Amino acid sequence: MNLQIKDLSKTYSNGVQALKGITLTIPQGMFGLLGPNGAGKSSLMRTLATLQEADSGSVTLDTLDVLKDKESVRKILGYLPQEFGVYPKISSFKMLNHIASLKGVTHKGERKDLVESLLHKTNLWNVRNKSLGTYSGGMKQRFGIAQALIGNPKLIIVDEPTAGLDPAERVRFHNLLSEIGENTIVILSTHIVEDVANLCSNMAIICLGEVVSQGNPQDLTRSVSGKIWRKTIDRKDFEAHQQEFRVISSHLKAGKTVIHVFSDDQPNASFENIKANLEDVYFSEISSRMEALPH
Repeated sequence: MNLQIKDLSKTYSNGVQALKGITLTIPQGMFGLLGPNGAGKSSLMRTLATLQEADSGSVTLDTLDVLKDKESVRKILGYLPQEFGVYPKISSFKMLNHIASLKGVTHKGERKDLVESLLHKTNLWNVRNKSLGTYSGGMKQRFGIAQALIGNPKLIIVDEPTAGLDPAERVRFHNLLSEIGENTIVILSTHIVEDVANLCSNMAIICLGEVVSQGNPQDLTRSVSGKIWRKTIDRKDFEAHQQEFRVISSHLKAGKTVIHVFSDDQPNASFENIKANLEDVYFSEISSRMEALPH
């Protein structure tokens, strides 16, 4: 089962061109969609989730036309948006039972079994009778996944699912997503590189509405191997280094600024070559795209 996206474009009424001819093949399993804020990730997710129209292009899930046959898509779709509301005074058990009814699980016994199974799977069984308004951020995210799993969806879309979660909740969420991704297509849209590195066997990077890179995370990381150089500098020297070298990222360490530079050869003797990671791939692709913009 594949999701085929071809030449998908979307321009909003305010003139913002959110998607510019996006073409992707997304196979079964976990697929990471990386990009900075404003890259077009959420616009693509909303389009795939049948929540907005595309201006042009096509999307097919096997033989199903996603853009034209929205009702059929919704029957096999699980969607967890970046922000979603909950009814604060209703328990997760009652809410999941209601959503299952809306999704066509009409038999009461079957519905009860389904809801109980999902509550166990998402580790919410012990709080099933508590009001959703009392849930922590991580618990609400797990409830969001539970509702997305109703109906055995063939396509699951999760938009920035781990933003704001503490480390322990992120690990729980990662384990849950990887388990789900064994039997369906799961699109993980995020700006957190580590999530994609840990979870996804295929990925794409989008920036300013365009796909700038796609493939297996390990292969993409190998493509920049030997080209990432590190140096620790004073913060006051950052701008001078930025003008002289292709600085792709920086971070503070013990009060000093550590920069990563992309270069085929050693920039000078003060730089050390380091083992590249997916974050280096991401920042090199994004910086290259931003540098190409007219100033």
